[in-house]
Amino acid sequence: MTDAEKGYVDYFEVLGLDSAAKPGEVRKAYRKVMKDLVFEIHSAEITEERRAHYLLEMAKLNAAIYILRDNDLRETYWRERQEVIDLEHEWRAAADAGSSEMDALRRRFDATVRHFLSHYVEEAMLDAGRDRECVEASGWNPAHERHASRILRHYRHGLYQDILERLPYHEVTPPRIDWDERRSIVAALVTGDKR
Repeated sequence: MTDAEKGYVDYFEVLGLDSAAKPGEVRKAYRKVMKDLVFEIHSAEITEERRAHYLLEMAKLNAAIYILRDNDLRETYWRERQEVIDLEHEWRAAADAGSSEMDALRRRFDATVRHFLSHYVEEAMLDAGRDRECVEASGWNPAHERHASRILRHYRHGLYQDILERLPYHEVTPPRIDWDERRSIVAALVTGDKR
C-alpha cells in the first residue's frame, strides 16, 4: 500500500492477496489466516490489550471475506475505495493550484471518506461478525460484537486521522498568547496569591 492509500483499508492486503484474486482464493486465504489467528489467540495469555488487538484482527479478516467473496459487493467496495482516493488527489491538485474549488472539494471529500470508512470498516466488520461462514470459522459471537464496537470505532477514527494528517487543509493561524500575562498568572497560582 502506498502512502497515498494509507487509511483506506485494503481487504486484499488484509488477506495477503492480489486484487485479481478469485472468490475461491479469498476463501482459502481467509481460512488459513483465520486458523493461524485462532491458534495464536488460544496459545497466548489474554490481556485487555491483546483482546482488543485480536478482536480487531478477527474483525478485519471477517470483513475481508464478507466483502471479497461476493463479486458485486467486492466491485462496489473497490470502486468506492478508488473514488475516494481519486477525490483526495483531485483536492490536493486544487489546493496546489489555489483553485476556488478547493473548499467544495474538501467538503465533498470529507463526506465521502467518512461514508467509506463508516460503511466498509465499522459496519462491514460488524455485519461480517453476524455472517454464518465467519461465525463458524472465527467463533465470533455477540460478546465479541459488544467488545468490538468500541474498538472498531476507535480503529475507524484512527484511519480517518491517518488520512487527515497528510491532507492540504487551510493554514492554521497561530494562537496569540500574552506570555507576560501567563507568567504572572502562573506565579500567582504557585505562590497562592488571589487575584
